[in-house]
Formats: sequence, C-alpha cells, structure tokens
Amino acid sequence: MSKTSQENKAKKAVVAQEETKVTSKVTKKSRKASEEVVETAVAEVVTDLSAEVETKAETTEETSKRVARVRGKRYLAARKKVDPNKLYDLKAAVKLVKEVSLSKFEGKIEAHVTVLDIGNAGEIVFPHLDLGAKKIVVLNDTILAELKDGKINFDIVVATPATMPKLLAFAKLLGPRGLMPNPKNGTLTDNPEAAIKKLSVAKTVIKTEKKAPVVHMVIAKVSQPEAEIEANVLELIKVIKASKIKKLALCPTMGPSVKVEIIK
Repeated sequence: MSKTSQENKAKKAVVAQEETKVTSKVTKKSRKASEEVVETAVAEVVTDLSAEVETKAETTEETSKRVARVRGKRYLAARKKVDPNKLYDLKAAVKLVKEVSLSKFEGKIEAHVTVLDIGNAGEIVFPHLDLGAKKIVVLNDTILAELKDGKINFDIVVATPATMPKLLAFAKLLGPRGLMPNPKNGTLTDNPEAAIKKLSVAKTVIKTEKKAPVVHMVIAKVSQPEAEIEANVLELIKVIKASKIKKLALCPTMGPSVKVEIIK
C-alpha cells in the first residue's frame, strides 16, 4: 500500500470518529430536550388536576353551605323540639315524631335502623299497617259466576275446605296467577274473617342497603294512634332482634328524626 493511501485511510478514520462524537452529542441533547418536554407536560397536567380538585372541593363546600341554608322556619322550629344527642324511650319518641311532622298531606313514619350485618334481617307482618290496595274476597256464588265469565275482580280469594272443590274447575285460570287458595299462605281456612284480617296487613322482607348495614322502612302513618305505631316499632325490633340493632331513629315524611332508645 502506498504512503498516500495510508494517509487517506487515516484521515477517514479520524473523520468517522468526529462524526460519531457529534452524533452522540446530538442524541444526548435530543434525549434531554425530550425529557424536559415530557416533564413540563406532566407538571402542567398535575397543576391542572390540582386546580380542578380544588375547584370541585370549593364547589362541594359551597353547595353544602347552600343546602344547609335551605331549611325553612317551620322545619327549624320543629327541630328545636328534638334533642339530637338524646335517646328517647319509645313512647316519647312516637309522640314527638308525630308532633314534628310538617307534611300537609297524609305523611308516613319511617324507621331507619343501623344493624350489625348487611343482608336480609327477616320477614315482618306489621300488626297495624294496611295494604289498602289489595282486594280480598271470600269465595261465594257471585265470585264463581264472575270466574265462569273469565273475570277476576280480586287480588286474593279466601276459601273454606267446604267451598274449595267449587274452585277446582278454575284451576287453569287461577293457578298460573298464583291465586288458588292454599293453607300455606292462609287463604284456605275454616275462619275466613280472621284470614282476611291477617292478609290485610303488610308483609315485608326486612333488608339493608346493598353496601351498608342500614334498614329503611315505612312503619306507620302519622295519623295512626300512638299505640299502633308503638306496636309496629316493637314488632320491627323483635324481628331484627335488639341485640343486632346499633341505632334506631324514627322520622316523618317531612320533619326531623328522633333517636329511639333500644332496651337490650
């Protein structure tokens, strides 16, 4: 190899080394610039999110304040009658909850119960709570005549062992609707009057919220006698069991709640 060729080869090697150094510097600068851009973008996003959270918090606080100011004079006057830190005995609680009811219509009384576990707490039949909408009839010739015409003008039919055979011809009409009398649900009995009285009261499954051990139930009307309301509350406590109740409060449809003392 000539001397000139060797010199040219050496020059090319030097040039290649310089190009590698320049490329490396450019790459590092590009990477650093990209990282700076990313960091800046992240910082902007974090700042925007923080501002959004603060804004929502301020809005929530303002909304809470506005809601707190909505209470009218009648409600505030009723609330003054109730000591929020006191547990009232049942008799006093029922009397008070009727007094603080503000509804001008037929208001109801609700029970709000905090229990130990989430789920169903049993099935209850309140002694004094009418279903009202259920039409219950005792099987007679008029009912049989209507059934022959394919008419069903009742929600529940009560039959006696003596009259039950007359309904067998209408099993295909009543059976699919769950209306055939039977002793298990109390519609086939020797005492129709007692059956009607029992079937006329509300039968309800007591269950908590899906994610909280709290039961909410309508247990009476405000217009009912105090003794009837007390009996309904006692039945609710009996079914749930006092030992499983942590808190119990009664409140009208419109008005403040009253905490009830649970004797265990």
